[in-house]
Amino acid sequence: MITIDGQEVFVIDGHMHFWDGSPENWRNQWGEGWIKCFYDYHLALSPKEAVWPFEKFMKYSEEDLVRDLFLEGHVDMGIFNSTYLREFFKNGFNTHEQNYVLVQKYPDRFILCGSFDPRWGEAGLETFRRMVEQYPIRGLKLYTAEWYDGSRGWKLTDPMAYRYLELCRELGIKNLHVHKGPTVYPLSKDAFDVHDVDYAATDFPELNFIIEHVGLPRLDDFCWIAKQDKNVYAGLAVASAFIATRPRYFAEIMANLLYWVGEDRILFGSDYAIWTPKWIVEAFARFELPEDIKEEYGVDLTPEAKRKILGENAARLYGIDIAAQKAKLAQDPIGQRLAAQQAA
Repeated sequence: MITIDGQEVFVIDGHMHFWDGSPENWRNQWGEGWIKCFYDYHLALSPKEAVWPFEKFMKYSEEDLVRDLFLEGHVDMGIFNSTYLREFFKNGFNTHEQNYVLVQKYPDRFILCGSFDPRWGEAGLETFRRMVEQYPIRGLKLYTAEWYDGSRGWKLTDPMAYRYLELCRELGIKNLHVHKGPTVYPLSKDAFDVHDVDYAATDFPELNFIIEHVGLPRLDDFCWIAKQDKNVYAGLAVASAFIATRPRYFAEIMANLLYWVGEDRILFGSDYAIWTPKWIVEAFARFELPEDIKEEYGVDLTPEAKRKILGENAARLYGIDIAAQKAKLAQDPIGQRLAAQQAA
C-alpha cells in the first residue's frame, strides 16, 4: 500500500514480466546477449540496494515476483507484457503460456497480454484467434523489432498488420501495448520507430495504443502523435526508472507528457524485473517537478495526477472497478499474506 497526500493509492504495474533468461533457455548467442543487455540497464539505473546478482536476474522465482510486486512493491495488480523472442530462447522468453501459470494462481492480480506478428501471415490469423479463445487475453504486447524467419522487424502499417488489427477489433481486444522505446541487443533501434503509430491509431480509433517507454529516445515524435491521436497513451516503463539516477531528466519527460498528452493518458510501469517497483513507486509518490520546469511548461504533477498515473488510468482502460477489485484482492492468497504481514 502506498499513500499520497493521505489517500491510499491503487497501483497497477502496467508493464511487468516473468521471464526465463537462463543459459539453459538460450537458443544461441543472441539469447545470451539479450539478457546481458537487460542486466546492463538494471545495473545502470537501479539504486545500489536494489541490484540483483546476475544469476537471479536471469531467472527469478514465482516467490520473488509475488514479494517484489505485491508484498513489498506497493503493487495491487500487474499487466503481463508477454514477449516471445523464440529465435533467441528455446522456450520463449516471457510468453503468455508461461505467464498464464501465475494468472491461474492469482486471477484477480494479473491482466494477461498475448501478441500477434503479421509475419505469421494468413495462417497466423487462426492461431491468433485460438490464443484469444484458449487464454484470458485482455490486451496485447506488440514487439515490432522481433526477429522472425530472416526478418528483423515489421510495422503497424504493414498490410497484414492491419488484418490482425481488424481481428483485434472483431474479438474485442482493445488495449495494445506497443514497444516503441529503447532497443535491446541485438535488435535494431530503427525497428522501434514510433511513426507507424500515427497511421494505425488514426485508422483504428476503437483501439487503444499504449506506447510503452513513451517512444524513448523519440519522445518529441511520440508527444506530437499522441497530442492528435486521443487513443494513444504513454506507458512509463523505462522512463520511470530514471527517477532515481537522473531526476531532472525524469522531470523533463513528465513535464512533456503532462503538457502534450495529459494526466489521463499516462500509465505507470516498472518493467519488472529489469527494475523492482518498490523504489520507483515510493520515489514517484514523493516526486515534485522543479519550480522552473513547472513554470516553463505550465504543468504540475499533483497528487490527483499521481493517483491517475499509478493505477486509475489503467483501471479505466481495462474496465476495473477499483473499489470492487480491492475487496476481491483482500481475500485472495496474496491479500491474506499482506494482512498477516501488517498484523505482525
